[in-house]
Amino acid sequence: MPAPHPWSVLLTVKRWSCDQNFGSFPIQHHGHEQIRQSQVIGSWLGFSSYNGGEMNGTSKMMDFLEEPLPGVGTYEDFNTIDWVREKSRDRDRHREITSRSKESTWALIHSVSDAFSGWLLMLFIGLLAGSLAGLIDISAHWMTDLKEGVCLAGFWFNHEHCCWKSNTTFTDRDKCPEWKSWSQLIIGHGEGAFAYILNYLMYVIWALLFSLLAVLLVKGFAPYACGSGIPEIKTILSGFIIRGYLGKWTLIIKTITLVLAVSSGLSLGKEGPLVHVACCCGNILCHLFTKYRKNEAKRREVLSAAAAAGVSVAFGAPIGGVLFSLEEVSYYFPLKTLWRSFFAALVAAFTLRSINPFGNSRLVLFYVEFHMPWHLLELVPFILLGIFGGLWGAFFIRSNIAWCRRRKTTKLGKYPVLEVFVVTAITAILAFPNEYTRMSTSELISELFNDCGILDSSKLCEYVNDFNSTKGDDLPDRAAGPGVYTAMWQLALALIMKVFITIFTFGMKVPSGLFIPSMAVGAIAGRLLGVAMEQLAFYHHDWVIFSGWCSQGADCITPGLYAMVGAAACLGGVTRMTVSLVVIMFELTGGLEYIVPLMAAAMTSKWMADAIGREGIYDAHIRLNGYPFLEAKEEFSHKTLAMDVMRPRRNDPPLTVITQDSMTVEDVETIINETTYSGYPVVVSRESQRLVGFVLRRDLIISIENARKKQDGIVSTSIIYFTDHSPPLPPSFPSMLKLRSILDLSPFTVTDQTPMEIVVDIFRKLGLRQCLVTHNGKLLGIITKKDVLKHIAQLANQDPDSILFN
Repeated sequence: MPAPHPWSVLLTVKRWSCDQNFGSFPIQHHGHEQIRQSQVIGSWLGFSSYNGGEMNGTSKMMDFLEEPLPGVGTYEDFNTIDWVREKSRDRDRHREITSRSKESTWALIHSVSDAFSGWLLMLFIGLLAGSLAGLIDISAHWMTDLKEGVCLAGFWFNHEHCCWKSNTTFTDRDKCPEWKSWSQLIIGHGEGAFAYILNYLMYVIWALLFSLLAVLLVKGFAPYACGSGIPEIKTILSGFIIRGYLGKWTLIIKTITLVLAVSSGLSLGKEGPLVHVACCCGNILCHLFTKYRKNEAKRREVLSAAAAAGVSVAFGAPIGGVLFSLEEVSYYFPLKTLWRSFFAALVAAFTLRSINPFGNSRLVLFYVEFHMPWHLLELVPFILLGIFGGLWGAFFIRSNIAWCRRRKTTKLGKYPVLEVFVVTAITAILAFPNEYTRMSTSELISELFNDCGILDSSKLCEYVNDFNSTKGDDLPDRAAGPGVYTAMWQLALALIMKVFITIFTFGMKVPSGLFIPSMAVGAIAGRLLGVAMEQLAFYHHDWVIFSGWCSQGADCITPGLYAMVGAAACLGGVTRMTVSLVVIMFELTGGLEYIVPLMAAAMTSKWMADAIGREGIYDAHIRLNGYPFLEAKEEFSHKTLAMDVMRPRRNDPPLTVITQDSMTVEDVETIINETTYSGYPVVVSRESQRLVGFVLRRDLIISIENARKKQDGIVSTSIIYFTDHSPPLPPSFPSMLKLRSILDLSPFTVTDQTPMEIVVDIFRKLGLRQCLVTHNGKLLGIITKKDVLKHIAQLANQDPDSILFN
């Protein structure tokens, strides 16, 4: 569950606030692509400043410039936001609007519109995300069918829509005259070996064309559009800034290439990338509202709601989407965000329902309804499916991470287009001969979830019929016919192919989701087990395990239910979702009575996978990429102290500091040029090392540049001071530069004897970027978020330099 930000914790943290102004808490973080280990002391910094002056009773948390400079208080790329400062800024803004609302009618209207803007933004996000999801669904469905043939009535119709107006009988509905396969178009007939080879060839050519177009668009226009996007969104929601990741180009290219990648027949899904698409919508629409455009913390609340809307349209599961955002991706999820996520998910689902992309009034292709109850003894096979899901999840994560690491560390990573070409070629060549791998994965899951009825013509429903025992729509358990046995071995081959090909597909430079391939693996395994159980009950209904609840001629076992439980188990094994997974699955099926089997499978799957490896696939990819993500779910159980982790260490150079009133502009510029830290502690003097506060590198650079241009008399020998009053100097000295306004007056501090367990908890719950370490009031060192991550990695016997984001 995401860690809240209990601002009340501020009271328990030792703060430099006596006899001074209260400052905000700028916890700005460092761009870390080039930081060496020796430089980590000040990296990812952002502290507030402390000064011996009289306490100011103003409600403002910072001594702002009379005219705030553009750029001061903003963040550079690959930095982490200062949660506490952003929240305090928003509170100040809100207080100001509230106080003004009593002065005039116009101010009151402004106050009301400000309060309503969040809901209006959610409405826009829901509408845009739902519309894009509908567009993606319709386009992908059409282009998937394009690999096999074309509609003569209109090339823009997919196979199903093409045959709607056909007069063919129900059994021949797939052979309508309006739809022509490529062999029928080219050589005039669809039978025979040559026609098969021609169709095979066209299938492979279209698949290669789609995937190559996708990878070239990603490589050329939006490199961030590849992959699932969920690991990066988790990192961004924890406060990290990756500029362009949620931009307009990423949105456009991801929408187009997602359709191409899904249509190519690769073993990937569109569900994960739809979360990325929805978050791009949220980020772009935030620019319409000043409240969200100028505040990074508020924007992350919007992105949490957008992630919920993404899952809502991906699965047609609004409540599951909200729970997914809460359980899986969000770092900070206040109650207000919960309500807004619910509203955004509702609007998105309603929009998609209005578009009706599949023509069946359902939001997903594999919606299904089961009517038969399940029996208590069936929990045993359900738990077996949970064990299979956990084993598959752990196997997939280890194999995929090993392959992705190989891609990053060898020459393989330099040839993304070739990799996509080879994987697509292998997938298409292996997929075409088997009808269960040739069809799109969503259609396959739909087929596997399906409960066989009288009119079903699928091979999976070719049972030996005894119509004398049929009662209404419920068909009794029947003996499997030759079609079912053929389908069984074809599904077994499909299972083997999906298990291995997905390992190499996820992580390529095309948009690739993991939900659908994982569900397909589980659904195939579940259907195989379900048919086996059904035949066992049919031929051995007098066994002890079946007697009493499964008499001859009764409909006891629903193989489609086993497929659904298997799908949930495998998805849970890979992602380690539990609550949101069960809700998504029952929203998919409309069956409340199947919650217990789904819960049993999801929990068994999670326990099994956790026993082998603690990380889900998204956390594993976050660690692989070195993102600065401090996992809120893991306990820190080691007995180390703040002094063991802080910088500088014994043999390191001393901490780089700025004095409060004795350094010149030239001295400060030298420090900035010689170091790459993102901020510097300010002390009374080098001798006393009494802490005054903290100033950010970016703010220093902007303020000094601005002063040189606009303030008379500022030269290299001008003194910079951070106090309320200028220090006494001879009249011959050049003008002095007062920079108290950019100083953070209340940095978070801990003593050198504070247990790291408490320090890690403070970092997690307040979203800190760093913390100063003192001893008897004197500055000793600094602990940054990166230091905490490196320390945790060292204690887990991992490479501490793996934290360096590349």
